[in-house]
Amino acid sequence: MTLDVVFTPAGLTGAEVQGRTVFVIDILRAGTTMCAALHHGARAVVPVATTEEALRMAQTLGPDETLLAGERHCVPIPGFALGNSPREMQPEVVRGKTLVMTTTNGTAALLTAAAGASVIVAAAVNFSLVGERAQTALMAGEDLLIICAGREGRFALDDAYCAGRVVQAALGGNRGRKGLNDAALAALDLVRRYGERWERPLLVSEGGRDLAELGMKDDIADAARVDAYPVLPVFHERRLQAAS
Repeated sequence: MTLDVVFTPAGLTGAEVQGRTVFVIDILRAGTTMCAALHHGARAVVPVATTEEALRMAQTLGPDETLLAGERHCVPIPGFALGNSPREMQPEVVRGKTLVMTTTNGTAALLTAAAGASVIVAAAVNFSLVGERAQTALMAGEDLLIICAGREGRFALDDAYCAGRVVQAALGGNRGRKGLNDAALAALDLVRRYGERWERPLLVSEGGRDLAELGMKDDIADAARVDAYPVLPVFHERRLQAAS
């Protein structure tokens, strides 16, 4: 049994992901937004790497059945129906639709994880379900990998704190550290530093400060709402759907 955290997906190979239970984190904001969309009735979310690929995918899937969503550097992509805010994912907008989504960090992290045996999006808004799944996997002897999306190949405090919360939940109160890599230990230290108030590390993180400067502080508050969107998004065959 191993439980590894990586603070960015940069350099991660398919061989390192293959066969593992993978949790992907981009709490500000792609992971939170994906949970909101699926909770409010979206049929699926299809992550893609580029704006051009999103446009092609929407045409392939059928423009009447899809919505384009995403951002670059926090700003909505011109011509897309939706940005990357969980507050945009209202039931009357997304119900029954497939979202084709591309973001600066989160969708790339998901695509990196595609070779995992099971790939799950983790955030505060679905934390109880994620914690249960992580603990069950660890108790079953599965190898776990937690991938933080980070910020353009760099460490992101908000994602790392969330990773620490997932590690803590997986351990289920067990103080043993066997099988944890150094990044998992560091993530646990962040939880000890910031405690259980999700908004604290989100607000002080670089990503949180950037969103606040752009007038998107409400998105940070939404991302800190524990179990606000109680779904377990599973990435399989190029699409993300809520586990039944």
